[in-house]
Amino acid sequence: MKRLIIPLLLPLFALLSAGHALAGAGTEQTIRNALGQLLPGLEVQSIKPSPIAGVSEVQLGSRIFYMSNDGNYLMQGNLIDMKTRVDLSEERRKQIRSAAIDELGVDNMIVFPAKASRHEVTVFTDIDCTYCRKLHREMDQYNARGITVRYVMYPRSGIDTPSYYKAVAVWCEDNHNDALTRAKAGEELSGGRDCKNPVKEHIKLGETMGLRGTPAIVLADGEMLPGYVPADKLAAALDSKM
Repeated sequence: MKRLIIPLLLPLFALLSAGHALAGAGTEQTIRNALGQLLPGLEVQSIKPSPIAGVSEVQLGSRIFYMSNDGNYLMQGNLIDMKTRVDLSEERRKQIRSAAIDELGVDNMIVFPAKASRHEVTVFTDIDCTYCRKLHREMDQYNARGITVRYVMYPRSGIDTPSYYKAVAVWCEDNHNDALTRAKAGEELSGGRDCKNPVKEHIKLGETMGLRGTPAIVLADGEMLPGYVPADKLAAALDSKM
C-alpha cells in the first residue's frame, strides 16, 4: 500500500510547495491564459481561491480542477480536508449540480409527484434504457415512499437519433406524464417532432455534469447516484440525510 500511496502524493507535494512559494502572485487572468493555451476555446465557468495557499479552484462544467496561481501546474483529483475527512471537491460538485438543476427549472421537467412528498429527486432518463424503464415501472413504489421523481431527458445516443426523437415526441404530447409512460412501455408516439421542447437543453445539462449512463439520480443536495436504485433503498438513503 505504501508503494502505491507515495508516488501518488509526490506530485501533490510538489504542487503544494509551488503554490505556497507563489502565494498571491497569480491572477485569474493568468490561469485563464494558461488554460487557453492548453485548450483554445475552453469554457471556464469560474476560478476562485482554493483552501490551499497559492492554488486556485477551476470549474469546467461540473468538473473541478486545481491550478497553481502562476498557471504552471494543473492538478486533477479530489481535495480532501484531512481534519474533517470531507471530500471538498465532491462537495463543490454537489453545489454545482444542484444549482444547474435549479436553473433548468421544474417547468422543464416531467414530474411524477408523491401524494405525501418527503423527498424530491431529479432523474436523467433515456426512453430506450432498460433500467430506466424498470425504474419507471416502479414509480408507484417511489411515490408511495414519499419520493417525487422529476425527469430530465438524456437520450444517450445523442441528438438526431431515434431515442432523441422519442424524447421530443413525449414533449409534443399534451399529457407529458402519460406520453412518457406509454413511450417507456414501447409505444410509438404520434405527437410529432415540431414542438417547443427542452430536450437539447437536457442533453447539454447531462453532458455538463459528465453523465456516463442512465438512469442517473440527483438528490436535492446535488449528490449523484449512478444507475437504478430500488425504491426502498433510495428512500433509506434520503431519510438518512434528514
